[in-house]
Amino acid sequence: MTDDGVRGGIFLPTDGHLDPSSLTNSFFAAAKAAGVAVHTHTRVTGVRVAASPAGRRVTHVDTDRGSIECDIVIAACGMYTTEVAAMAGVNVPIVPMAHQYLITKPIDGVTAELPSMRDPDNLVYFRNQGGGLVAGGYERDPRPWSLHGVPADFNYRLLDEDWDRFAPLMEAAIGRVPAIESAQIIQLLNGPEGFHPRQRVHPGPERSRWLLRGSRVLRPRHRRSRRGRQGHWPSGCWRARPASTAGRWTSPGSATRTGAAASPGSGPSRCTRPTTTSTTPTRNAEPADPCAAARPTRRWSPWAVSSVRSRCGERPNWFPSNAEVDLGPGADPTAFEAQRPAGWAGHHWHPAIAAEAVACRTTAAIFDESSFAKIAVEGPSALALLQRLCDNDLDVAVGSIVYTQMLNERGGIECDFTVTRLAEDRFRIVTGTAFAQHDLGWIRRQAARLDEGRRATITDVTAAWCCFGLWGPAAAEILQPLTDARLDADHFAYLTAQHISLAAVPVLALRVTFVGESGWELYCPTEFGAALWDLIWRAGQGFGLMAGGYRAIDSLRLEKGYRVWGADITPDDTPDEAGLAFCVKLDAGDFIGRDALLARRRSTDPSRRLVCLLLDDARAVALGSEPVRRVGGEVLGRVTSGGQGHATGTSIAYAYIPSELTPLGTRVEVELFGRPVGATVSRPPWDPTGARIRA
Repeated sequence: MTDDGVRGGIFLPTDGHLDPSSLTNSFFAAAKAAGVAVHTHTRVTGVRVAASPAGRRVTHVDTDRGSIECDIVIAACGMYTTEVAAMAGVNVPIVPMAHQYLITKPIDGVTAELPSMRDPDNLVYFRNQGGGLVAGGYERDPRPWSLHGVPADFNYRLLDEDWDRFAPLMEAAIGRVPAIESAQIIQLLNGPEGFHPRQRVHPGPERSRWLLRGSRVLRPRHRRSRRGRQGHWPSGCWRARPASTAGRWTSPGSATRTGAAASPGSGPSRCTRPTTTSTTPTRNAEPADPCAAARPTRRWSPWAVSSVRSRCGERPNWFPSNAEVDLGPGADPTAFEAQRPAGWAGHHWHPAIAAEAVACRTTAAIFDESSFAKIAVEGPSALALLQRLCDNDLDVAVGSIVYTQMLNERGGIECDFTVTRLAEDRFRIVTGTAFAQHDLGWIRRQAARLDEGRRATITDVTAAWCCFGLWGPAAAEILQPLTDARLDADHFAYLTAQHISLAAVPVLALRVTFVGESGWELYCPTEFGAALWDLIWRAGQGFGLMAGGYRAIDSLRLEKGYRVWGADITPDDTPDEAGLAFCVKLDAGDFIGRDALLARRRSTDPSRRLVCLLLDDARAVALGSEPVRRVGGEVLGRVTSGGQGHATGTSIAYAYIPSELTPLGTRVEVELFGRPVGATVSRPPWDPTGARIRA
């Protein structure tokens, strides 16, 4: 190979490849030895599902040789999974993609010890086979195949060679391994493989008791992955400007696709023209790398709402025009650009992020949060169900908002969200966009098995409601002229909700925050969304109101110390470890996970705790998974999430470290690209007493 353009590489001594046929036969042999019956050359013709008190359940799998009675089905069918799952009414959006690779005759220097090699920038890979090389890759413009179902007779077959389509990969392969140009080619193989249209992890189970293993993208490769979190990064940014008078997006820009992991039921029942990118398995995915696949499909903004059935949507990460605002006499116009972080953290970054975060702290900012998932829990046993599932007390006055977690039997955090009590028998959960299917699935599965769930309904109402977050010191002054409701803290307290009217728009206003500033989440029926945005935008012009994106929200929540599920808190982390013990109300009832928490508390204090770290270098930004070490010593833990605190001029990271090292002022090191950066265990740098959010 040539090392032209190569700055470095990573050797993985445990990497390798397996012959799939041999592996499958090994599984068969082990299964048979354990008493499992294996039926080869047997076609599945149907899956029978019956209703039960706990919901729909699989009862039989029908085949061309008879029926098999069962109550759990594991769908490990690759590109056939969509069709097999559909027999039970389960939607699994797996698309067959034509994948090509060539095999050469022996090449001098190629031995059995030669490691497999991947060149992510050029989208190609190589490995030894019989003294020759296998060379293949994943095109930027992949070719879907047989979108309306795999032919019944497509067994032990390949597709026709397509040298024209393989030509760019061939050129890239020769560019990295010149010996391929003169090597004799035995064959170009072209065969279909199953991919998810958006290249996201697609595990089960589904409510009908399916365990899904339908797509090869279950293993995150070249991506950040950690226990309990999504194996990918949030998206980057399309760019647009809010109109100067209406605050609307005036081009398709600045909306970004939210990074939601796929889950059963989250995709189209048949992807007739997938705009996926099959380059994901080989290319380098940078932090905050924008995903271009299947965009735009669902636009959450009230002026561009789509009914496409998807858990992903377009939402703004930042508004570039905000970097051009007049900062006042004598201000340095390059001040925000000077905050650009070093390394990868500075790649998908814009000075507008800093401007938006600072505006929220000093005047006010409005954020479109319509993509946040909203789940209605209603019915005579709604309260009893939530008391059984939540670690906090939901038996509160109507109009109260409760921040809570739902725990698993080990005491780990399965869900993290707010719950608003709208009536004696009506509650609304608001959770993160990316967690909609997970949280909805968790609640429904528990409701199906618990007596408390039998007289409660759980409904996804996300698309029915727009939501705008208005926060900052001027938030109340902006809203007060629009309503007769009194918005001061004495009449509208923190963590309460009221139905109000803003001009002619009916609004459910929640005094709650995820940025550490006083303000409201304002919910209105979707058809009123555009009018509500325009109303607030016009009212805020005299106060310096700025439209903000999700990257500013992340900066603000890091400063305040708010956790994110899937990163800072996961099913493996308990509230005591995560600093959320204040949410746990042991006297509220026998909630799931209570016994595990009590057992841990009786036996010992947590051996590790989540802490806030302030890095010495404000432009050295940790994004997640970076090692945290003793000063000059061993690894203590890894960063769960991190970023810049633009209002405080800090680089912030969160990490679980041993409890004995959590006292304020303890010094540690965060390793960034091999460079140790000093850090101090600290309180979150913004409003640690919570005075501002209650003002």
